[in-house]
Amino acid sequence: MRSGQSLQEQTKAAPLQALRVAVVHDWLTELGGAERVLAEIFALYPDADLFAAVDFLSRNQCDWLDRRVTTSFVQHLPLARRHYRAYLPVMPIAIEQWDFSRYDLVISSSHAIAKGVITGPDQVHLSYVHTPMRYAWDLQAAYLEHTRWGWPKQLMARWLLHRLRLWDQAATQRVDHLVANSHFVAARIARAYGRDAVVVPPPVAVDRFPLSSRSEDYYLTVCRLVPHKRVDLIVEAFAGMPDTRLIVIGDGPERAHIEAKRPANVTMLGRQPDPVVADHMGRCRGYILAAVEDFGIAPVEAQACGKPVVALNAGGARETLAGLDSANPTAIFFDSQDVDALRAAVRQMERMHRHIRPQDCRANALRYAPDRFRRDFADAVQHALMSHRPAPGIAPAMAG
Repeated sequence: MRSGQSLQEQTKAAPLQALRVAVVHDWLTELGGAERVLAEIFALYPDADLFAAVDFLSRNQCDWLDRRVTTSFVQHLPLARRHYRAYLPVMPIAIEQWDFSRYDLVISSSHAIAKGVITGPDQVHLSYVHTPMRYAWDLQAAYLEHTRWGWPKQLMARWLLHRLRLWDQAATQRVDHLVANSHFVAARIARAYGRDAVVVPPPVAVDRFPLSSRSEDYYLTVCRLVPHKRVDLIVEAFAGMPDTRLIVIGDGPERAHIEAKRPANVTMLGRQPDPVVADHMGRCRGYILAAVEDFGIAPVEAQACGKPVVALNAGGARETLAGLDSANPTAIFFDSQDVDALRAAVRQMERMHRHIRPQDCRANALRYAPDRFRRDFADAVQHALMSHRPAPGIAPAMAG
């Protein structure tokens, strides 16, 4: 903090870029929606310093990551590159060791532990929350069910997740301002932490997904193959529709399990580079979403190509897609995560996809263009800086 000036006075007297800014990200291991948000944050604050629990992200994947990353001691633990998630129980301790005393503004981009960093009462900490930790809160039961562990490991995992919830709830109270990526996530924040959050939807790179008039005879889903994405449900549904093709793009721990049950009409391409994903988006008949997404960037990317979406009527999809009851529909919803409901929705799409206009899908996606994110996020940061009042104290790092 500059001598003799409050943070509010500095903000009024100088450009925001003149403030000393730190950006904290959970971990840098692969390029996904959270990392695209991070790229836009650095477009706003190019001189900010970056912190992450670990950094194993290939620089060939992202031209914006041209800066030194301060990592935690987890970076140097055995097998951390492949099994960094196994060190989640010690990550809270690791990130609490960083010293942010020389920064005016700390921005955390968090779906796990980044929002738990310790800042001082004269600093502003704004956290962009992609989601509260799913596996520690409302998806704990589903997460443990898919581990297929015996009861000793299950008991240990339940105790560790209990401790992680206590830390997460207490650590979130240290954050000055919370920003959620959807109203759905804002509601989850209120339930888990008892805090309000401003909503700023994430950026969607609509320019990489041009409007397409092509429509070939396959449906598409693109995601990491983890249990809560429910790609197993999608594949099972298409197994009962042998004349309808599905292409799955993505990789993850569920891949072998899904491959073992894959029917002939389902093609699994694994992880693919962005141009290949965009090409398949532009040629598909429609996109399939069976997960409860916090926001759901991939379906909006498909909409940018002018493609309709078959989506579970839950989570962020309710905010980003327009059902058949809308004046300009862009999607067909199904109401439950079961095979029959999804099959019925796909069959309905087969009958009605020509009634969903590509230009309406494209217009819907343009609402989430990066320039809107930059404007709204910068406004949220400016409001946080101007409204900040030094806190009388700091919540303890651990609870319970």
